[in-house]
Amino acid sequence: MTTQTHHVDHELIQAAAHIARTRCRGDNHTMAAAARSRDGRIVTAVNAYHFTGGPCAELVLIGAAAAQGVYDLDTIVAVGDRERGVVPPCGRCRQVLLDYFPALKVIVGSDDHIRAVPIADLLPESYVWADHQLDAE
Repeated sequence: MTTQTHHVDHELIQAAAHIARTRCRGDNHTMAAAARSRDGRIVTAVNAYHFTGGPCAELVLIGAAAAQGVYDLDTIVAVGDRERGVVPPCGRCRQVLLDYFPALKVIVGSDDHIRAVPIADLLPESYVWADHQLDAE
């Protein structure tokens, strides 16, 4: 794995932290995510926990972004409630983010070690869904 680091979008971290502080309540909503589109727009979302499973904040964000006409995300970050700070995406989210946005940068780390890395670096030797689709004719 060759980890490349990129500029850290602190405004994005602040946006996710604000949503985590103001919108996450109880056990149903414990994570917030924020992403910046290539044209500079910021989209935010929270997870929807349920005992049967539920979408993580990053996956809710993909849908929220599409509902707002945002289809080209550049950078994403997730932040936990109760001041937990930046939280890396789970394995399922890593795979979905890679499939939807192969050039996406993800903000990970903690405290003084915050960094933005390509999603592919978080899922080395990964299965790429698009590589196995039949071309539409």
